[in-house]
Amino acid sequence: MKAPHHRVYVVRLRNPRRGDRREAFYVGMTGLPIEERFANHKRGYKSASVVTKYGVELAPEWYEDIPAMPYSEAALTEPALADELRDRGYLVYGPTARKAQPRRTLRGRRRTRFR
Repeated sequence: MKAPHHRVYVVRLRNPRRGDRREAFYVGMTGLPIEERFANHKRGYKSASVVTKYGVELAPEWYEDIPAMPYSEAALTEPALADELRDRGYLVYGPTARKAQPRRTLRGRRRTRFR
């Protein structure tokens, strides 16, 4: 059996939303060393565009105490960490474990939005 090697990580972003003064982060997971994954993001290889464009640095204060784990556990931890940062008031790009709630648009059509 393979040793657990997936990690959850957080990238500090230069806020892509003009006028929004909140600190911004991207939350992801990887089976690679975290520094290598961040380098891949920055060079555009298998990357989230928000990290390629706005990624500043890794934010280990949010993930350094989270140990390596199997993929299935990391897939649950990633959205949980993202939601925790949202609950603390940060702007977060990444997955959510929350159910999508429909909202009305100006034209009366329904759109799905995560809250």
